[in-house]
Amino acid sequence: MPTRDVLTKADLAELRRSALRTANPLGVAADLAEAAEQGRLEDPDDAGDALTLAAEIAEIRARPDAALRYAEQALAAYPSGDDPRAGFARALRARALFRGGRDDEAVAELTALRPLLLTQPDAPAYLSAALDVGGRSATAETWLSEAADTLLSERATAASGPASTAIDPVVDLGPPEAPGVVFFLLQQRHRVRRNLNLPHDRQDDLADRLETQLVRRAGERRDAESDLLFWPRAEFDRLLAEHAALSEVYGPDWDAHRGRLEKELVRLRGAGQAGLGVFRATVDGLNAFAGRRDGDPADAAVRAGYAAEVQARPSARIAWPPERNDACWCGSGLKYKKDCLPRSR
Repeated sequence: MPTRDVLTKADLAELRRSALRTANPLGVAADLAEAAEQGRLEDPDDAGDALTLAAEIAEIRARPDAALRYAEQALAAYPSGDDPRAGFARALRARALFRGGRDDEAVAELTALRPLLLTQPDAPAYLSAALDVGGRSATAETWLSEAADTLLSERATAASGPASTAIDPVVDLGPPEAPGVVFFLLQQRHRVRRNLNLPHDRQDDLADRLETQLVRRAGERRDAESDLLFWPRAEFDRLLAEHAALSEVYGPDWDAHRGRLEKELVRLRGAGQAGLGVFRATVDGLNAFAGRRDGDPADAAVRAGYAAEVQARPSARIAWPPERNDACWCGSGLKYKKDCLPRSR
């Protein structure tokens, strides 16, 4: 990474994926820290994230002193230690403290982060990983179990019914691309208990069922994405107004719908497919197709048949991708680079 370059959000995202596979990961970490210090970030607000990434690289590469330094610089770069983005940096700081023999300080740092288990989906993973570095996996299991009990009890009370191991309204699973806090908490607890060779309990059963449900829903969403049907804004709003269940298939809002399509197109291009595009759909067309087959527009088979019909019409196809400075394919009127292109990241 040339030190004179200005780093964009896309650059940082790529480095998160690739830094540890480079010939000199610690050099990448140093360059990230230097970029933050020299103001070479396209968005100055990314300084904390860049330094956190540097700390993560250094910690994984067994350089606790450098990891501690970068983590403390990251915390100084965030608006406050309570910034939601600062939790991971504080956990990395604790890991470096553990490796440096400063266990009491590390435990104090992590104890302060413990309330985040109830609100942040990524907190269970980074807190339990930090406790594991300090040889405290049993503590992680206790914290995760107590947090899970608290959240499940709150949801049971809100639902005005007893807590259940079944998948019911007590557990807010969330969409496949962003499951809720309870899902990640239960999954991480399940992993920690498995590593500790603890017996399967009711919350482990619930974790398994939630994971199965998420896989099924993700498969349904993949089916919808692979048909590449695009619902323009007005059509999308009408679609959900008439067929609310299809929010699970096409997204809860138009931004999510476009983001899913953009990511699927990027995936297909990466798999070597050419001549890609999306296909403009209409609610009248879907309803008419379902009516001709005496079916439900929300039925997967009906939607697949309608998608095949639309894809056979050349006039329905919108080529992808446009040039960065051209109008976005979604018809928003914005340039592609300012609208749907970033949705793939």
